Amino acid sequence: MYTDTDRCVRAVQSKDARFDGWFFTAVLTTRIYCRPSCPAVPPKVENMTFLPSAAACQQAGFRACKRCRPDTSPGSPEWNARADAVARAMRLIQDGVVDREGVPGLAARLGYSTRQVERQLNAELGAGPLALARAQRAQTARLLIETSGLPMGDVAFAAGFSSIRTFNETVREVFALAPGELRLRAEKANRHVPKVPGTISLRLPYRAPLNPDNLFGHLAATAVPGVEEWRSGAYRRTLRLPYGTGVVALSPRPDHIGCQLALTDLRDLTLAISRCRWMLDLDADPEAVDEQLRSDPLLAPLVDKAPGRRVPRTVDAAEFAVRAVLGQQVSTAAARTHAARLVTAYGERVADPDPEGGLTHLFPSPQALAGLDPQSLALPASRRATLTTLVGALADGSLPLGIDSDWEAARAQLNALPGFGPWTTEVIAMRALGDPDAFLPSDLGVRRAAKGLGLPSTPAALTARAAGWRPWRAYAVQYLWATDAHPINHLPV
Repeated sequence: MYTDTDRCVRAVQSKDARFDGWFFTAVLTTRIYCRPSCPAVPPKVENMTFLPSAAACQQAGFRACKRCRPDTSPGSPEWNARADAVARAMRLIQDGVVDREGVPGLAARLGYSTRQVERQLNAELGAGPLALARAQRAQTARLLIETSGLPMGDVAFAAGFSSIRTFNETVREVFALAPGELRLRAEKANRHVPKVPGTISLRLPYRAPLNPDNLFGHLAATAVPGVEEWRSGAYRRTLRLPYGTGVVALSPRPDHIGCQLALTDLRDLTLAISRCRWMLDLDADPEAVDEQLRSDPLLAPLVDKAPGRRVPRTVDAAEFAVRAVLGQQVSTAAARTHAARLVTAYGERVADPDPEGGLTHLFPSPQALAGLDPQSLALPASRRATLTTLVGALADGSLPLGIDSDWEAARAQLNALPGFGPWTTEVIAMRALGDPDAFLPSDLGVRRAAKGLGLPSTPAALTARAAGWRPWRAYAVQYLWATDAHPINHLPV
């Protein structure tokens, strides 16, 4: 979009928050870059230039605006709606792969050479993987500076910087303030905000509108005891992270998602934030989604009634795949019971930072589940075979599932497993892999809703009708599900 100058200018002059994260405005006279909705007086048109990423702005010598804080914009919705190499690379960079494995590790995961990855990212984003990772490190550093009392040296290494000098130079260059000055400003602004010892409190931005009912309702209604819970207006769960473990509490607010993180190793902060944003689908563009779905006159009333529905996803694709198999042809309560038994038997114990909380375990990894005794599972023999085959493929790496998955290749691999039909494959594509066009025409709830609305209710006919909803059929499923009184559709009290 950043190449459409007229459209960008209109967005900036109208301070349209819908375009935050789509592009950034770099001001040639002040050498500052802003988000489109910046509250400051818009610069003259001749002094504006538009760039596709914060990293491109920083690489071109612009520093972040202190008023609109463009580094905290929602991410570009493009990376969640596409499955090409650039989109997969961006999801991996946001997941911290460059910091942990370097550019060669990123390239290996994508199946390209480092040179090809550099060239594609520079062509589309104006910055290579190292610059994009550096911009993300700067944002993480700012979060730690402003929300924790850690010494600056600890902040530097937790944010992924190799030296304190590099950390200081980057913070000064990007934010035009020294780290100590950033902390002082934050303390003055938040002097009345209560702090919870041992936690990092954040505000996760999103593009409005956001309807929290099905999003948090689904997560709460399907929560696995010991791993997830709804408590005091927040969805809480345990996290398995590269350097340690974590517990997160996520609360819907009118203009943001409240996020409280307790981590055993602060180097996991960037990844924990990324996975929470991914789980809540916070980088979606609801205006584009809802506009497309409103084009169907039978679907339009559902969209108008409660716009901004998101697709509830997961923080761990392998975990969700296992839970999808456990949920085949059983009720939500039965699926939770089966999952809870696996957690108790094979999950790793963790300490809940909230003395009154009920989180006790991490969901067991595929490697831990690889040794389970099929006969111990209270499941039909065919489903036991499906589960053990899936767990084996996940454990040995022959079935890689993650945010960087090629959606169609993953579907082909899943469909080749015994006991995997269209419903199981598509629900994994929707909630674990993040395909916005995943569709469940055979789902009982979808078919019941379609019939009630006057839409075709047979899978084949409904799929044909849903061609007009593409590429947002996963969101259409959320609107169809919402016609039912099931707990997944209601924000818990």
